[in-house]
This record gives sequence, structure tokens and C-alpha cells, in this order.
Amino acid sequence: MANRGFGTSHPNANAFAERWVETLRADCLDWLLILGPRHLDRVLRTYVEHYNQKRPHRGLQLLAPETAAPVAELGVVPHIRRRDLLGGLIREYECAA
Repeated sequence: MANRGFGTSHPNANAFAERWVETLRADCLDWLLILGPRHLDRVLRTYVEHYNQKRPHRGLQLLAPETAAPVAELGVVPHIRRRDLLGGLIREYECAA
């Protein structure tokens, strides 16, 4: 049987994919009852947006992947607004204007 190159050029690629799927399951899918393909699509799109734009990542000094720069420390604590996603399963916080 010929080697098609699967798994030989990037041995850690599968580990990264498996870690992301585990995070998705632990944070999101294990807590929801998916009602169909459209519901799954909406849940995944919402979670991916949250994961890339708001969720802190340890490897990025608790920044989100799409964050341009770290947030400067504030002397005064601002008013915080909470936004619930996926029925309150995920909560995002931001400074209220």
C-alpha cells in the first residue's frame, strides 16, 4: 500500500486538531442538545467567533487570537456589560460605553 503522506509531514497537526475538538466539546457541545444540522451550524459559528475574538488563550498571555494588543490596566473600574451567547452557556464581558 502506498504512503499518501497522511500524518508524515506534520506530526503535530493532528494533536492541534484533537485539542481544538476537545475544547469545543468541553466548552460547548457537551452542554447542549443539538436539534439538527442548522442548529449545529449556528452553534459552531457562534462558538468559533467567540473562540477567536473573545476567549482568552494561555499560549497568548490570555489574549484572544484576533486581539491586536493587550488591554492596558485601568485606574478606575469601568461599568461592565455582559452578553450571553448560546442561551447563557458562554458569557462575554466588555466595558459599557
